[in-house]
Amino acid sequence: MDARDEQALDAVKLYYGTGLSQGEVAQRLGLSRPTVSKLIQHGKDRGYVSIQIHDPREQESSLATELCKAFGLSAVRLAVVPESGPEDLVGELGKVGAALLAENVRDGDSVGVTWGQTMYAVARNLQRQERRGVEIIQLKGGVSYTTRATNDFETITLFCNAFGAFARTLPLPVIFDSVEVKRLVEREEHIRRVIEMGRESDVAVFTVGAIRPDAMLFNLGYLSETEEAGIAAHAVGDICSRFFDDDGNPCVPQLDERTVGITLQDLRRVPTRLMVAGGEHKATAIEAALRSGYATHLVIDQDTARQVLRMTRQRAAS
Repeated sequence: MDARDEQALDAVKLYYGTGLSQGEVAQRLGLSRPTVSKLIQHGKDRGYVSIQIHDPREQESSLATELCKAFGLSAVRLAVVPESGPEDLVGELGKVGAALLAENVRDGDSVGVTWGQTMYAVARNLQRQERRGVEIIQLKGGVSYTTRATNDFETITLFCNAFGAFARTLPLPVIFDSVEVKRLVEREEHIRRVIEMGRESDVAVFTVGAIRPDAMLFNLGYLSETEEAGIAAHAVGDICSRFFDDDGNPCVPQLDERTVGITLQDLRRVPTRLMVAGGEHKATAIEAALRSGYATHLVIDQDTARQVLRMTRQRAAS
């Protein structure tokens, strides 16, 4: 820690801890107000300051209660998005998802993690937790064949930093070109053990993908045009890069056989399954996944929650 760090700590304690204005902090420390502003930002950048907003709407909601009853969920948290932009939505899902995840990880737990924009947002919002003996397990391969990044390594690293955990990674593509190569790779001792550990996870945190051309899984170089057309014809969404139909059943067996990672059947056996997903374009996939019992805990935005419940009521009425 250098002199600037020490000054930054003095500034943030006076500003956030004592409630002085920046002008008052400057006077107290004998510095200019612009210097104090820079020191406060430096303190935030260095992680000396953690600001949390406790929005009671995230927990106390008839929407959350109705979702719990409709799908037998243990807990639901609602992301309240002040604006409608996709970055705002993903960021808010990540914030609420990180908080709910922290509530459900105990000492000694193994936590299975996937990747994608939503999971990266969860990772970026995780605060340091006082946990011991936690392991972070990568639930599926994440190497991209294109320039589009999955941020799988960055996501795992941030999870490990938050929980003081050890990483078990799968440095592989999630979908191989051939079943033979995939089976050969899975025989390697390290890969085999990580996949086994994923099945045995105490907690799994994942998102749901929609079936649309701009979805990440469709832009990593894994799928041919013929395969994409077959997926569009049969699937409503994917979880852990496993495509499922409206009944929640795996529906593209030829791809499943080439996919490295936890299966949908094994995912259902994980005791705590936190689904973090939102956006009305994902409503059909989310509703099918919830109806099929893939989640025990849910983080979702308010608008998508309403749409999912409308779909559920319509299904019950038909």
